[in-house]
Amino acid sequence: MNIAVKLMHKFKNHDTQNKLKVYQDKADLIRKRNLEAWDDHQLQAESLRLQKAAKSGTPLDELLVDAYALVCEAAKRKLGLQPYDVQIMAAIALHERFLIEQHTGEGKTLSAVMPAYLNSLTGEGVHVLTFNDYLANRDAEWMGPIYRFLGLTVNSVQAGMSLFEKREAYAKDITYVTAKEAGFDYLRDMIALTEADTVHRPFHYVIVDEADSLLLDEARVPLVIASEPGSFGNDGNDGNDGIRFAEVARQLVQEEYYDFDEFMRNVYLNEVGSAKAESLLGCGNLYESHNSHLLMSLNCALHAELLLKKDVDYIVRDGNIELIDEYTGRVAENRHLPEGLQAALAAKEGLQTLAGGKILGTITLQHFLSLYPKICGMTATAHASAMDFEDIYRLQVVQIPPNRPNIRIDHPHRIYTHKEAKLKALVQEISSVHRTGRPILIGTSSVGESNMLAEALAVIGVPCHVLNATNDAKEAEIIAKAGEISAVTVSTNMAGRGVDIRLGGGNPTQAEVVAKLGGLYVIATHVNESVRIDDQLRGRSGRQGDPGASVFFVSLEDELLLRFGINKGIRNLRQDEALEDSVIRSKIMHIQRVIMGQNFDIRQELNYYSDMVEDQRRILYEERLGILKGERPMSPSEQRVRLFYIDQFWADHLAYVSYIREGIHLESLASRNPIDEFHVQITQAYEQIPAKVNSESAKMLVRLGGSNDPVKWEKFGLKSPTSTRTYIINDQYIQDKRNSWTTVTVLAYYIRKFLKPVFGFEKF
Repeated sequence: MNIAVKLMHKFKNHDTQNKLKVYQDKADLIRKRNLEAWDDHQLQAESLRLQKAAKSGTPLDELLVDAYALVCEAAKRKLGLQPYDVQIMAAIALHERFLIEQHTGEGKTLSAVMPAYLNSLTGEGVHVLTFNDYLANRDAEWMGPIYRFLGLTVNSVQAGMSLFEKREAYAKDITYVTAKEAGFDYLRDMIALTEADTVHRPFHYVIVDEADSLLLDEARVPLVIASEPGSFGNDGNDGNDGIRFAEVARQLVQEEYYDFDEFMRNVYLNEVGSAKAESLLGCGNLYESHNSHLLMSLNCALHAELLLKKDVDYIVRDGNIELIDEYTGRVAENRHLPEGLQAALAAKEGLQTLAGGKILGTITLQHFLSLYPKICGMTATAHASAMDFEDIYRLQVVQIPPNRPNIRIDHPHRIYTHKEAKLKALVQEISSVHRTGRPILIGTSSVGESNMLAEALAVIGVPCHVLNATNDAKEAEIIAKAGEISAVTVSTNMAGRGVDIRLGGGNPTQAEVVAKLGGLYVIATHVNESVRIDDQLRGRSGRQGDPGASVFFVSLEDELLLRFGINKGIRNLRQDEALEDSVIRSKIMHIQRVIMGQNFDIRQELNYYSDMVEDQRRILYEERLGILKGERPMSPSEQRVRLFYIDQFWADHLAYVSYIREGIHLESLASRNPIDEFHVQITQAYEQIPAKVNSESAKMLVRLGGSNDPVKWEKFGLKSPTSTRTYIINDQYIQDKRNSWTTVTVLAYYIRKFLKPVFGFEKF
């Protein structure tokens, strides 16, 4: 196996080197198309020629050299930027629909302009998907002068724009927008009752910035559009129910009442805990079918109480629960847990919450991105997850060499036996380095840890800036100063992503001093589940050949290591000095590989469930789109009626899909494959939709009497929801919960609950 892997890597490296050689040769050709002597009018006339050629059918590959040479000259004249060869090489790979790995500070924003310009020449539109609104607006304004000089239009889409503003922005030749906002706008288009209320045009070519985050970390996250919430809980629950289960859960948090799964991702009642819960709830057998809603609510309350940690997984701000993104440490805007768990978490904190409203449409980012016929991406960290990109998106990774060699020093992990020793060593290291004036960026695991470390530094007189989910509004301001002399910045994970940390804060004199001190020193207080996330943090230092260094401080009591029992062999050993054991370092790397493999498997399994629903959605949406665009002869009233009932029965179908998925894992008790059963059941339900639409449409048309009066349509309720909301669901809980109810666990409960009373079994 090792030989096969080595041969595969050798082949891929050889293939990559060949690609880079071809790209370098093409970059040389672009350089030789020297346009310095041309005046502005000549350059603009050349751009017009290229547009006409592209629209007349000339392959874009044949126009690439001329187009890229034109962009290079325009960038120099309008922005004072001269693209490096490696930026041009990256731009060629992007046009060829590869995922490029381009190091931090190497100019991905400018690299993207060349393929965006080339692919917009056809007039079909190009989207550049960014990580947040700030970057979308920044990049559109920053690169806009190049596009406009060459006769193209550009704009960014921002959350909160009006329908008209968004429609205009998407009509531009190049549109910068976050992936989530583009996805939400697509969902809004899906429920529009007139074509004038849609904003997107047909998708064409997309460049995904920060591709590792959007294509992997966020890929399986469902985007949701729902009607505005009504009362607390769609299932009849109210705030008192939530509080009741929260109180019961608090009485069950003693260790004798529950167990965790192998990796401490889920919690469930054991036999003693089940008996205690039944006593507290006065419900009789908790596992009988009529008590299923009690069991689900109690499981949610236990999960919220034992597994969701304040200032780690969420914060409470202005009386609201705000979830924290596990990969970035930022507040995840508009993100919710599945409804029962969201309500349980609010009850835990003594807060009221409204139900999420009826879900009208949903799509994962992965499925949304697959709607683009041509997709490419760029990120600073792709190689570690190359297998995922290729398996899910058929995207191959090309590593672009840096313009200047990376001279950052990545020190070996410093591993300590216990947290106290790690903290003591960490504070000493920060204090010692700070005295030299060298800037330090510290990546912590949570809001709580970042605040605790800041307090410890304050005690010894080391001032610091804290950047975490509680003050994320100041992110760009804080991170811009992280490279200044004597700066100490304590942050969560990937603070300031998309914003370069410049030595000396951009001041050339300061930068020279900081460089002599060794550059930015990145210190991590933990290793992440993914090597790729570790690499992202390291990559904050050493941009564009700058000096820099990184080191990870690790304790055997860190949650990740405890989960895998790495401390068991030396449980009784406690020492203040770092361990000099290369075996432990190897084990940590092994754990990260195992978790990355688990996450890969989870993504695949989630796809098995969501792919079928997405196939159904696309079929129905194609029919809906034809009706919306008037491609089928019918009256306006029939058009309105059919659109209305398609939306209504699709929303009902999504609710049914959610219900089926909640309990589908129990099919394994009957030796049936849950995924196969899920597909069978939702297929049967989906096949009933056309008949339902036809039947109800016919009845409504009779009631309308053929009237095409919009006032009458409104009177009969044939209208869009008065208001909608969009949000994101963290569906990791759904997957984890399903995995935790293994056949053995469920079977054990059923034996205890049903066979024990009948046969008198006392021990299991």
